[in-house]
Amino acid sequence: MDQTISRLLAHDCVRAARSHLERSDEVTLARQAALCAIPAPTGAEGRRAAHVAELFRTVGLHDVAIDEVGNVYGWTAREGGRGNGEGAAPVVLSAHLDTVFGPEVNVAVARRGQRLEGPGISDNARGLAALVAVAEAMVVTRVPTARPVLFAATVGEEGSGDLRGVKYLLNGKRETGNGKPAAFIALDGAGLERVVHRALGSKRYRVTFRGPGGHSWAAFGVANPANAVGRATALLADLPSRAAPPAPRTTCAVVRLGGGTGLNSIPQEAWLDLDLRSEDPKALAQLDVTVRAALDRALDDENRRRAPGTPPLTLEHQPVGDRPSGVTPRTHPLVLAAVAANRVLGRDAELASASTDANVPIALGIPAIALGAGGKAGDAHLATEWYENTEGALGIVRALLVTVAMAELA
Repeated sequence: MDQTISRLLAHDCVRAARSHLERSDEVTLARQAALCAIPAPTGAEGRRAAHVAELFRTVGLHDVAIDEVGNVYGWTAREGGRGNGEGAAPVVLSAHLDTVFGPEVNVAVARRGQRLEGPGISDNARGLAALVAVAEAMVVTRVPTARPVLFAATVGEEGSGDLRGVKYLLNGKRETGNGKPAAFIALDGAGLERVVHRALGSKRYRVTFRGPGGHSWAAFGVANPANAVGRATALLADLPSRAAPPAPRTTCAVVRLGGGTGLNSIPQEAWLDLDLRSEDPKALAQLDVTVRAALDRALDDENRRRAPGTPPLTLEHQPVGDRPSGVTPRTHPLVLAAVAANRVLGRDAELASASTDANVPIALGIPAIALGAGGKAGDAHLATEWYENTEGALGIVRALLVTVAMAELA
């Protein structure tokens, strides 16, 4: 695979595309700052999507469109015509539009020397700017590919978005053109070393206990939802030592608690939010069963202690997230291409696991990875998030090489 990447770098059009990316480095940074400054909370990405669609048109992509859920699409032209409806299955290069920050957060960007500071400046304004940069480089230098390349900016990647955009894109929708994509590459944040080929899956629940409630003195003895939440939390805290296997790594975390109305009232309702994770689908499914059993035990324990003749508690599990897990084998050509690109560019590669848009194609049997888009970053998901453009262009060159390797030079 090293020879394949080296041949790509020697190809006139690819060499010109690399040169274009390096020359336009400041333009990419300016786009990154402009994208970051457009608010894009999960579920409200419309303004940023419209801006990305305009950028897609400006750099020369074909058939630019925004779909029903808010994803933005644009296509490169293949040899012999346009790329979105005919011929070989496409290669998808994507980046997500949304951020973890709500509409009340000021997402303005400040530049301090070599550092850009602003909420979302790396995750994922960097990925979006790199997406546009690769598209422009391929169009301007007319890189000839046997497969069409679909550039996609997706909604709902973060938190409660539950990978909504990429699920819509890949689950039988027409936007991917001629059938299942040949490969899927997600650009997510900064960095140059990591090649994410293992999809960290998760199941998330709001678990609610309900009961009669009442005065904290007069009704004392009724089954208490707050007690049940405490019992459940204690049981779940013991799971890593009793139920979660060490390999593959599998975790269960209580992440939020709530309920009640006042200091002198037994609540009628109390709840906890759970985040279950694993790289292995079977391990995640088994953990799900174990967690449900622990919750049932907490319910039974509290109900056994209630005063005679009083109503029992009830239990509800409400799914709030389901991210599939899986792996693109390290021996797959897509992973090998990414590792080889790093090596040919003189950088180490680190095979890694994460939860990204690549989770969905991996679970659907589509070869997929996620890559950083160069540079260095810190304070992700905090208002103090920052980005430094150290070897930023090199990260985008890597994305170009992997994309072209999968699309195959015509």
